[in-house]
Amino acid sequence: MSKHDESRRAFLVGAAVGAVAGTARVPDALAQTREPHDAAATTAQAHAQGPGRGAFFNDDDAVTVAAFTERLMPGAPGKPGARDAGVLNYIDLALAGAYADLQDFYRRGLVALEAYCRKTSDASFVKLSAAKQDEVITALEQGKASGFTWPTAPAFFNTVRTHTMEGMFADPVYGGNKDFAGWALVGFPGAQPLFSPADMQSKDAFTGAPVTGLQAQAPARRT
Repeated sequence: MSKHDESRRAFLVGAAVGAVAGTARVPDALAQTREPHDAAATTAQAHAQGPGRGAFFNDDDAVTVAAFTERLMPGAPGKPGARDAGVLNYIDLALAGAYADLQDFYRRGLVALEAYCRKTSDASFVKLSAAKQDEVITALEQGKASGFTWPTAPAFFNTVRTHTMEGMFADPVYGGNKDFAGWALVGFPGAQPLFSPADMQSKDAFTGAPVTGLQAQAPARRT
């Protein structure tokens, strides 16, 4: 794992500590919730009609989101990343449910991302090397990626990053945090039927495994 990957993982893990069991707030950048009616909106709507086995994403968009989130939270030996934790599944289910108001936001953002990558690198995001993908993500974060109107490039980056954190560290019942991968990273014990008197009095970190029954309730994308 490169130093860049390590610093990115450290940032996301650090941001999750203390809030791992809660629901992250959607960034203020999403105050611009009303989609403008223009040609880009029509393109995004048409783009969303492709086949897919998920709850919301078509197959092409699913591959892109999986690659994007993996660069935000890259895996390494012994250190689960976004793919390992099922972050794509979490975002897919959320956009089909609680985050349904962000469907057009994602559609348009993914269309703009694809257009930017083809313009600057003559290839789709998923075909770029990890280093090139990182350059694209940095351009989004810094507002330097062209072709984004609504959502803006930083708004799209911030939202996907927020949802990546949620998929890594939220309760597995929402479809992410597969096998409690995120909780293991931060030492969070998750749900427990009870803590013994010794557990309550101990000054050491609790080392018991999270209750696994909840994991079975998490829906998953069809493969």
